[in-house]
Amino acid sequence: MTLPLTAALPARTGVERATLVRRTYGLVFGGVIVTMVGVVFGMTQPALMRAVAEHPFISFLVCLPLPMFLAQRSHRDYPRNILLTLLGTFATGVWLSPLIFVLNASQPGIVGQAGALTLTTFGVLTMYATFSRRDFSAWGGFFIVGLWVLIATSLLNLFFRNETASMWIAGSTVFIFGGLLVFDTWRIVRSDQYGPDDYVPAAIAIYLDVLNLFLAILRLLGGNRRG
Repeated sequence: MTLPLTAALPARTGVERATLVRRTYGLVFGGVIVTMVGVVFGMTQPALMRAVAEHPFISFLVCLPLPMFLAQRSHRDYPRNILLTLLGTFATGVWLSPLIFVLNASQPGIVGQAGALTLTTFGVLTMYATFSRRDFSAWGGFFIVGLWVLIATSLLNLFFRNETASMWIAGSTVFIFGGLLVFDTWRIVRSDQYGPDDYVPAAIAIYLDVLNLFLAILRLLGGNRRG
């Protein structure tokens, strides 16, 4: 899942770009930590976990798109932009808590393995996008189209519930969001599409790439273990 970029003042100087990168990744890592706090909080509240599990679609809309959308709308309104972003990441952790709880109980260690693989993938792809001399501007359109195809396929599989198709979808999700991570990283460190004060939409894009990578890797590991 990725969100559109609002109008930005390009970061043209080295100092401005360094400021953008520092603020963006500081907010990304802060958001990941707050998500973990949200998971722990959710797991201590059985009634809340039950409500999230019983109404996953409604809870998803409340937990992720709504606060992220509000953060995008006020992305230069400090500190409201930071607070809304962190609220969204905390709520995402609460939304993930039933899944993490079940997986920890049924397949101990799988969440940690998925987290380690996600971190490794993030590091490798970020380094590639940062130090490669390639122009990744064409990747955006390609992987956005792939994302829409993935969403349509996932919706269809909700009705057919084919386990093999689910594994293929998870693998495709890793591929698509890996590509989007490279593209979004390139936009931050190489292109002039973000200004130094546009770190909130930049951080949200990276956070959503990482979140979807983690969920897809978790799905692949879970499917392989059941197999």
